[in-house]
Amino acid sequence: MVKVSEIAPDVYRISVFVEEFNLQFNHFLIKDDEPMLYHAGMKQMFPVLLEEVRKLIDPAKIMWIGFSHFEVDECGALNEWLQVAPNAKAVCSEAGAIVNMEDFAIRPALALADNTVFSTGKHKYRFIRTPHLPHGWDAGVMFEETNGTLLCSDLFHQNGNATDITDKDILASHKKSMLDYEQGPLMEYTPYTHKTEKLLYSLADLKPKTLATMHGSSFYGDCSQALMDLNVVMKEIWGTKG
Repeated sequence: MVKVSEIAPDVYRISVFVEEFNLQFNHFLIKDDEPMLYHAGMKQMFPVLLEEVRKLIDPAKIMWIGFSHFEVDECGALNEWLQVAPNAKAVCSEAGAIVNMEDFAIRPALALADNTVFSTGKHKYRFIRTPHLPHGWDAGVMFEETNGTLLCSDLFHQNGNATDITDKDILASHKKSMLDYEQGPLMEYTPYTHKTEKLLYSLADLKPKTLATMHGSSFYGDCSQALMDLNVVMKEIWGTKG
């Protein structure tokens, strides 16, 4: 099941629900002078995602393909997109570019240092390095400063075929999803480290207006409070593990 919706100005959420996993995989196309696709998706989802992108823009015009960390749902189909969009580049953390993209990508990636700002036209993005949040040495998030959209990857993960965007609580669903994972092979989904609280509070300080989530509903409302509350949930679930 595929659903497309505009969750923030020029930000289109392309959601693929996989019933077998009871999980949405969300990809975000940002229309601009230099369009960006955030989350390249899995290889097996590429034909479906390509068709949905084609309904919004000419895929060949994509200039940037962003993602948080090296994982199949984040960048598995990166090279397929780089072939469709001949002028596109991956954009990721310096660690991701050095450790993964130099070998994986068919073209060099744009490696962003912490707090780097780059523009796609009328939209400006700030890259925030977040190692091991949600997971991975190379992890980071992007904050679209023009309209306040935080592309936050796996943070606030919610199972199920959730609504596109909500102003209702998403932390209860997130907590339940993580506790469910603790009973199976996906246990310890996100590490809670001595830097987790600082990183989440630094994201809260950005005062985002929309949280664009990889899995589950995106969120609008008091996003800063949601990020600080996420720290409480993460600490409760994983903070005491040794």
